[in-house]
Amino acid sequence: MSAVTEAIGANQLWDRGVTGSGVGVALIDSGVVPVQGLAGAGKVVNGPDLSFESQQPASAYLDTFGHGTHMAGIIAGNDAGGGDFRGVAPGARLVSLKVAAYDGAVDVSQVIAAIDWVDQHRNDPGLNIRVLNLSFGTDSLQPYQLDPLTTAVENAWRHGIVVVVSGGNDGTLHGSLTDPATDPYVLAVGAANLDTYGSTTVAPFSSRGSASRSVDVVAPGVSLLSLRNPGSYIDQNHPGAVVDNRFFRGTGTSQAAAVVSGAAALLLSAHPGLTPDQVKTMLKATARPLALLDGKAEGSGMINVNAAAQTALPLGVHQSWAPATGRGSIEQARGGEHVAMNGVDLAGEQDIMASPWVPSIWAPASAAASAWSGGTWNGSGWSGSSWGGTSWAGATTWMGRTWTGRTWTGQTWTGQTWTGRTWTGQTWTGQTWTGRTWTGQTWTGRTWTGLAATSA
Repeated sequence: MSAVTEAIGANQLWDRGVTGSGVGVALIDSGVVPVQGLAGAGKVVNGPDLSFESQQPASAYLDTFGHGTHMAGIIAGNDAGGGDFRGVAPGARLVSLKVAAYDGAVDVSQVIAAIDWVDQHRNDPGLNIRVLNLSFGTDSLQPYQLDPLTTAVENAWRHGIVVVVSGGNDGTLHGSLTDPATDPYVLAVGAANLDTYGSTTVAPFSSRGSASRSVDVVAPGVSLLSLRNPGSYIDQNHPGAVVDNRFFRGTGTSQAAAVVSGAAALLLSAHPGLTPDQVKTMLKATARPLALLDGKAEGSGMINVNAAAQTALPLGVHQSWAPATGRGSIEQARGGEHVAMNGVDLAGEQDIMASPWVPSIWAPASAAASAWSGGTWNGSGWSGSSWGGTSWAGATTWMGRTWTGRTWTGQTWTGQTWTGRTWTGQTWTGQTWTGRTWTGQTWTGRTWTGLAATSA
């Protein structure tokens, strides 16, 4: 990570005492495990576990997939006692909301519920959630103005949370970013390769977007060394990505988004009064353009958080895009990404609890940051209703539902390839996904590679 933090100017802010302290970063992902670098007192606070594993006490809140721990290390990892590993904002607090199961399985309704919870609880004592990292995206079939996922992130943005979203790993394949990066308010992030900085540095897999919406900035996202989750799904299936026993290498716009989330935390630590629009403006205005590429690939360029922190604070900055209304379809928000139970896809206008999706009820509640009532969301009990120590109280019983991650045919965990293997509907270490494919990106970690370590 040292090469990454130096490239974006984070080290210079650390030298001035700016580490992200006092800033909460919400991480909606696969959970976090307390490995070295994330085990300090108060470093990670668990929001509700909304994953399919919340019904299993042994795995509740914990990352069994491995993706969330990798993101957490990039954002805010910090070795105690003078260790060598530090994420971008080592002083920041992480608020983890687990939505993905051991194989990455998650429905868009779980992600929306998590965003709504973060928005509603952003000012709970000790949290101060100012940044939300979402390394996730679907191939939604509707405009952002209607989509409930883009509406949820936009609501959080309007309520003072900088939402950082991975742009996707499709390169030039689809001509669009993934949902919710399609929302023009949030910070959409592409991936750059530090090894070729100064020439063509945007990673070829980083989604280019369209003329109307492309990434805002890029950040390092190729072969990033972060914290390993021993025994997790990706750890078992990609042993070549392990470095020095405690680290793991990953590539994708997931990793790039995590870098920008850490940078946003640093900027807010330096200037606590900034609005999300100001943070976005400052990061874009001070980004370094890359050579030989157009704006669709790099946006404003590679972030430089040290320069951003020293620039004059922009006054009167207010984005004025057409607002998202949330009056569209949750099924279309899924695009091609569906979970399944007993071989039957979860589809249609319903959430994982089989509660009907009624936009006219959900949209105004989400806009008012009141979609949750205790542990109830969209008419069903999803979790406990209060804090218990540093974790939100355990989930209520989900009536035996056992959804599994059967299909990811578009892009959700933006994982196009894993250690050089592309998911095109064949088998994954002996498991066949019922003829479906991992052809796009959902959890935006494109590859897990076994490249030699140069620094932590």
